[in-house]
Amino acid sequence: MILTFVAWKFFHNFNLRPMRKTIFSIAAAAVIAATILTACQSSEKKVEEAQANVQEANANVAKANQQLDQAIKDSIQQFRKESEARIIENEKSIAEFRAKIARENKETRARNEQRLAELEQHNRDLRKQLEEFREDSKDNWVAFRVKFKNDMDNLGHAFKNFWVKGK
Repeated sequence: MILTFVAWKFFHNFNLRPMRKTIFSIAAAAVIAATILTACQSSEKKVEEAQANVQEANANVAKANQQLDQAIKDSIQQFRKESEARIIENEKSIAEFRAKIARENKETRARNEQRLAELEQHNRDLRKQLEEFREDSKDNWVAFRVKFKNDMDNLGHAFKNFWVKGK
């Protein structure tokens, strides 16, 4: 549009009236043709760029998913190691408690042996849960970890409070 106006002004100043219409029409047609060609090429180019961006984004998503999967697997392995270590510590505490219970009087010994047997069974159950857990999804992992950690913490508190009177 601006080019058309400039061309009109140019030819108007030189007073080329008879050829003005013809030249003006040719210039307008050239501007319109150039605009159409440019618009068509930029659309194709935009489509190609968009497809390239989509492919790049898909590659980034795939890479991020792989990294997430690996991070979850690493987290599971670390959690298994830490939990196994806590279970072994609990087993050592059980052995120590058994030795202390053996020195108690008959009535106290029976009560404490029963409580210790319950703690020992709970410890075995936690070990079994840890061994049987399968890494099938992130959601299952998060739910398992929260529940298992809570159970492990409760067992730890029970061991700490074992010798407290009235528990």
